[in-house]
Amino acid sequence: MGKTMIEVSNVTMQFHMNADKILSLKEFVMCALRGKLRFEDFTALDAVSFSVQKGETLGLIGRNGAGKSTVLKVISGILKPTKGTVSCRGNVVPMLELGSGFDFELTGRENIFLNGAILGYNEKFLRDRYEEIVAFSELGEFIEAPIRNYSSGMLARLAFSVATVVNPEILIVDEILSVGDAAFQEKSKKRMTELMSGGTTVLFVSHSLEQIQEMCDRVLWLEHGKIRMIGRTAEVCSAYSTS
Repeated sequence: MGKTMIEVSNVTMQFHMNADKILSLKEFVMCALRGKLRFEDFTALDAVSFSVQKGETLGLIGRNGAGKSTVLKVISGILKPTKGTVSCRGNVVPMLELGSGFDFELTGRENIFLNGAILGYNEKFLRDRYEEIVAFSELGEFIEAPIRNYSSGMLARLAFSVATVVNPEILIVDEILSVGDAAFQEKSKKRMTELMSGGTTVLFVSHSLEQIQEMCDRVLWLEHGKIRMIGRTAEVCSAYSTS
């Protein structure tokens, strides 16, 4: 077996949440002043352990709220687990909220450099790859327009183009292939497939079992923050679809 790229050991993630269904800020403040706020711990992940090998594509499936996005955020370093450890060997490029590093007042061109820097690429690298990023995004002269004028499809194309311009060692993908129109989806899928066959290790969340079956070597099924099943794609997808 190849080198282990991601090791998740006994990870528990708890959130401290307000237990009262308070509607307004005023009510919240009044209760806080009276010392009447009640909090409860919500466990999003419960002692989750798994590893991913170099070049492997691991799919994550589960109903809404099962903990899939939390796993991705913990591995990306966005969230620190309450308990347990995560180790990643290699540079991690998270494509979670696509374009979450964008500044809407800046142009597409400026955002390429901003978002690229957030993803850890240096300026010279981005300058060298600039034309390639713009060409892939198909934004043409819109690249000089402030991105507040972009449609969500245009934003997604730009974010995808910046994120995949290099061959990241670990790519974390949340529902990426549903961006843009059919032609761009096809193109982004092709780019993902290239990255996967080029030895990139991929964690892939999708609601589409068809996409998971097509693209993943193994699948992890999460239910209520726990691992329900992990194993070969066909077996896990089959069990999931009949559950």
